[in-house]
Amino acid sequence: MINVVVGLFGLGLVVFVHELGHLLVAKKMGIAVEAFSVGWGRKIWSVTRGGTEYRISWLPIGGYCKMQGEHALLKAWQEKSSSITVEKGDFYAARPWQRILVLLAGPAVNFFFAVVVLGIIAMIGYSFFTFPNKIILADDYHPDRQGPAAQAGLQTGDLIVQIDSQRVESFRDIQSLVSRSAQQDLSLKYQREDQEFSTTLVPALNPSTGAGYIGIYPWIEPVISQVIPGSPADMAGLRPGDRILAVEGQEIPHSIALEALLQTRASAPVTAEISRDGEIISLRIVPGHTDEGTPSLGIGYKAMEVSSGTIGPLGGLKTGFDQSLEILHLTLRSISLLFSGIDLNQALMGPARITYMVGEVAAEGFRAGLGAGLFSFFNFLSLISITLFFMNLLPIPALDGGQILLTGVEIITRKPLHPRLVYHYQVAGNIIIVGLMFFAVFNDILFFARS
Repeated sequence: MINVVVGLFGLGLVVFVHELGHLLVAKKMGIAVEAFSVGWGRKIWSVTRGGTEYRISWLPIGGYCKMQGEHALLKAWQEKSSSITVEKGDFYAARPWQRILVLLAGPAVNFFFAVVVLGIIAMIGYSFFTFPNKIILADDYHPDRQGPAAQAGLQTGDLIVQIDSQRVESFRDIQSLVSRSAQQDLSLKYQREDQEFSTTLVPALNPSTGAGYIGIYPWIEPVISQVIPGSPADMAGLRPGDRILAVEGQEIPHSIALEALLQTRASAPVTAEISRDGEIISLRIVPGHTDEGTPSLGIGYKAMEVSSGTIGPLGGLKTGFDQSLEILHLTLRSISLLFSGIDLNQALMGPARITYMVGEVAAEGFRAGLGAGLFSFFNFLSLISITLFFMNLLPIPALDGGQILLTGVEIITRKPLHPRLVYHYQVAGNIIIVGLMFFAVFNDILFFARS
């Protein structure tokens, strides 16, 4: 339940700052704002200030900014008028350039919000857990699937040290650079037995996520950092700090080797050789299973902690701006990948699944501590905020971008557009939006049903 509350707050915050942008600029342009609501539906609290009723409504998903004269277009169409009748303070009474500024304000504040949040994160600094840049080829355990890494000549045990012009110091660096480069050429440098080699590869596209992958796992030493109470490992007497050396006489160099061996044993008991405080002991373990049916001992492995360090305010804002541009670039690229085999059932999410994901990302972070939770939460909100910035500027009727396009035409032609043309344009846009929302909500239902 707490995940849902956190998710609703996060999604509501992103939409709130969007609508706040519209509110502030509308008032600056002399456009009267009748109501500004946090949430949708029936209001549960309100106060009027400066001619605007500020509301809190019962459905805590986003909000809205209701400007005076918004429905003058509909009225003109219903009366079959050739022009929109306006009064002082109406949205359509403002000059076209003023309306464009009001329409741009919402998306612009979303972008600014992301820049500030990412900048503050960079200034404060953060830590994250990852694994070294030593790799395992997935092909070694799935020989039926030849991944890009294997095709490029990489082998299990190699250390990837550079991708394109960026140095690689952890597996997180590899994930970040590869995931954003689906179907694009990448040049790699890697080390093998004190020698450095170079190669090129093209990450494959994961249809479910739109991310690139090259068919590798991180080399995780089987050193236990956590034992879940009541788990098979706990019942067998495993402790944090233990190093699993072998199982059923087979050497265990890394975690994937252990998982692969357990897959072949089903639920049969196994004998494990453990290194503990300089001694080697044997323990009998009965593996359990996860909800997905994969063998599990109920242990966590020791990871490396990496700190980002701290920087000054100007450096932080520059970092925030650069990261926001990078997110925008990835968003633009994701649109092009929609025509490259992405599973739209996974790619298109409605508000329910977005809320769920915000809560899940935050909860996963909070398990590692308050700082990690806040970092994960606001980092993910920045991603959503940039996406909202981009989507709202698309020239689709009923979105800010569609209205900006119409107003731009009005500036070019130097005369107002006919209400009938504008109305039908907006109706077409509403049909598109409702269709996408229906598809997204249907995808959400399928997602939660399968979960």
